[in-house]
Amino acid sequence: MRTIDTTPPGSGAAVQGRAARAGVPTIPLPRAAQDAVRSGAPVRTPSAVPASASTGVADLLRGPVRQARVLMSAPAAVYLQVPTERGSDVVGVLTSDAARLPLGCVLFRPSNGRPLVTVPAGAPAEVGGGRIVVGDLVVRAAAWWDPRPRLPSPRPALLPEGVRQLRNTLYGEGVPHSAFTLPGLPGGPGGPLAALRGAVRRADLDAALRTAVRLVGLGPGLTPAGDDVMAGTMAGLVLLGHPAAERFSAGVHALAAGRTTELSRALLRHAAAGRVSGEYAAVLAGLVGERPLGPAVEGLLATGSTSGRAMALGLCTAIDLVDRTLRVR
Repeated sequence: MRTIDTTPPGSGAAVQGRAARAGVPTIPLPRAAQDAVRSGAPVRTPSAVPASASTGVADLLRGPVRQARVLMSAPAAVYLQVPTERGSDVVGVLTSDAARLPLGCVLFRPSNGRPLVTVPAGAPAEVGGGRIVVGDLVVRAAAWWDPRPRLPSPRPALLPEGVRQLRNTLYGEGVPHSAFTLPGLPGGPGGPLAALRGAVRRADLDAALRTAVRLVGLGPGLTPAGDDVMAGTMAGLVLLGHPAAERFSAGVHALAAGRTTELSRALLRHAAAGRVSGEYAAVLAGLVGERPLGPAVEGLLATGSTSGRAMALGLCTAIDLVDRTLRVR
């Protein structure tokens, strides 16, 4: 058994507490708590930091307090795995200059101010009751944002010049699509990207779904590039009104179990519901003429080392599948 030692640090053995003198292991209180014990003042708890939370994680934040664990922490993001009735889910605490992921609570501060605590993977945390607690940081949802873009119609018309601009920026003007590669993904005519292009040319959604078997979990990092391609495709099919979007998305998400990271699987689940990053949503808004497209495309392509380009490739794949499917009909 261990007990709390309220003895000031640096005190000699002569003034140590009874528990320490009896040889019982003790846990030293932080200096602020020790001062409070000696003075009789209440221990101050850190004030909650406000954030703008995605409605995609509203059920977790508004629900009962759940014990969570840290998946990863960095200056711009802390990701927490939260156990749920259906398995587990992921919530992120993000700085204002991080990618605006659909599972995130975005602080009103950039990463250069270091508002996020550095905690090791596996460290305990709490999610629920309207807040997130990780280390000494307490975050509360002071505002909400919807990660599912509001488009003009269930099957919105995209500006042809906008689609050309997206493709030229992604692939390179005058460069054949077959030459496009992503780090961590096999290239060449036998690679999964070539197979995906072939499925698109034939407007064959079943073949595209078979390609997902080769792409899910493929690539390095917390969100492998293969997953990002599939997430961009899934979300695009859902938001652009492909008639088989739900079936395709359910199939890809089912494949992700045991094949990829917890964070990436959570993002695939959000994509299946049409919930996307703020950067991806901005490109869609540009494609329907509601905002300038150029800066939005550049913002998406700059996301992560490969994630933004992979998501853009997925969006282009979805645009082609929707176009070819509806044209055939």
